[in-house]
Amino acid sequence: METDVGAGCVRAAEGDSAELLAEFRTWLDRERGLSPVSVRCYSKQARYFLAAAGGPDAVSRLDAGRVTAFMVGWSRDCSTGAAKAMVTSLRSFLRFAHATGKTAVPLAGAVPAVASWRLSGLPRGLGSAEIEMLLAGCDQETASGLRDHAILSLLARLGLRGAEAAGLRLDDIDWRAGEIAVTGKGSRVERLPLPAPAGEALADWLTGGRPQCESRAVFVTVRRPYRPLTPEAVRSVMGRACERAGLERRGAHRFRHALATEMLRAGASLPEVGQVLRHRSMLSTSLYAKVDQNALRPLARAWPGSTA
Repeated sequence: METDVGAGCVRAAEGDSAELLAEFRTWLDRERGLSPVSVRCYSKQARYFLAAAGGPDAVSRLDAGRVTAFMVGWSRDCSTGAAKAMVTSLRSFLRFAHATGKTAVPLAGAVPAVASWRLSGLPRGLGSAEIEMLLAGCDQETASGLRDHAILSLLARLGLRGAEAAGLRLDDIDWRAGEIAVTGKGSRVERLPLPAPAGEALADWLTGGRPQCESRAVFVTVRRPYRPLTPEAVRSVMGRACERAGLERRGAHRFRHALATEMLRAGASLPEVGQVLRHRSMLSTSLYAKVDQNALRPLARAWPGSTA
């Protein structure tokens, strides 16, 4: 099976696959109860797979060998994170295909796992000077600059994920209580205090930059037709900010790592960090134990021959 999927190939197959992908999205929503962001991500990955497989008509002819060959080819030139995303999405698509009778046998087990070692690396954050450069680079004399400054402020001060910032609704902001309701992974809604700098940036955007439109999304495009920003658009905001600041392109997740590291340096405990970042498992938070210098210092043994 051909696995070299280019943009042209995807566009060519997208129209033919639209009906099947729409059915897949409905299944993910109704049967799996996934969030809209996850549904959109899974559908996008399935579109790549269908383009490589030969379109929706080829689904009934799939076998384990072709599925495995696609995954091996896909993983060859992409990051571990991208490969894992495809594994998860493809397994879901193949479960859907079998559940709806489009494949005669279950094929999800033919998708190989991606080898990786959890907690093997260090979280890569941003320095305080870099964060200030990213924020200062937004031209707050323009509507797009006000919007981008508000987005980056929320990412930096609250550690929001890009999809969480994109999903904010006007009704999620409680100005009187100084709180914001965030819909995170698993569609969990949690209320967070709104720090003054982030609140001021948000107010500036809503009163001085956001166009009046029917959408209830906090962050929308500044040109007609006004549409809610997607998680991909938030990533683009971060990318442009890096370019303006003269930094190499970095992901929005770096703000979460920076916030966690700063909290630990200020004396916060790992459970407190996990609560702020809204981790569902302490295993996710345990990664930051590697940068908790205050806790690690007593464990370090003196260098042989030193007086310390």
